[in-house]
Amino acid sequence: MSFKGILFSLLPQIIQGFSLKFFLVFLISIALYASEVENKYSLRVAHGFASENDLGQILLGDFGTHPRNLSVYSLDGGYLLKKNIANHPLDIYVKGGISYFNEDEFDNMFEGTLYLKAYWNFDFWNNRVRVGAAEGISYTPSHVPESEVVEATAEGDNTSKFLNYLDISLDFDLGRLVKYKPMYETYMGYALKHRSGVFGLYNGVHGGSNYNMLYIEKNF
Repeated sequence: MSFKGILFSLLPQIIQGFSLKFFLVFLISIALYASEVENKYSLRVAHGFASENDLGQILLGDFGTHPRNLSVYSLDGGYLLKKNIANHPLDIYVKGGISYFNEDEFDNMFEGTLYLKAYWNFDFWNNRVRVGAAEGISYTPSHVPESEVVEATAEGDNTSKFLNYLDISLDFDLGRLVKYKPMYETYMGYALKHRSGVFGLYNGVHGGSNYNMLYIEKNF
């Protein structure tokens, strides 16, 4: 079976998040397969939990938790639009993703995202570190995440399936850390997954949801 066939056959298991160990094996396999391919594409798998804190609190280091058992699994793919913009270590990707939400009292659900993401790259202790920031859109076909409903109910706010999407991340090159060249450009890190109405700009929604995620991403 071709590499593309293997990827699509495994997609349902990745989205539903049967095992984080499976995620690790999957990404390492891609790293070995793609070690000699030009790095124009990216693939990220992630898992995280909802936070009751707002965006500002999380960015200041107060990650927080949520009183309900709410988690998310996601798979994101990207294409490199521009590398080293204006001779700076800044790369721009266009990306899309599918997320699967494990809800507490609501039915589990899917989300689709489309966004542009910039990475600022710098070398630190013989490793490559990236700070990423993304802006885009998010759509949930069936219903909105439970965490958004809880917040909206408490604050008398609206909810919407279609909202603004932010993705803020920090990661390091796992391959360089273990000094194994076939795994170079395999990144491990943290991402903040954020949906919001941008102070009412999207369908009158002032709130949103935040998920703290850990991920592995491979450029190939």
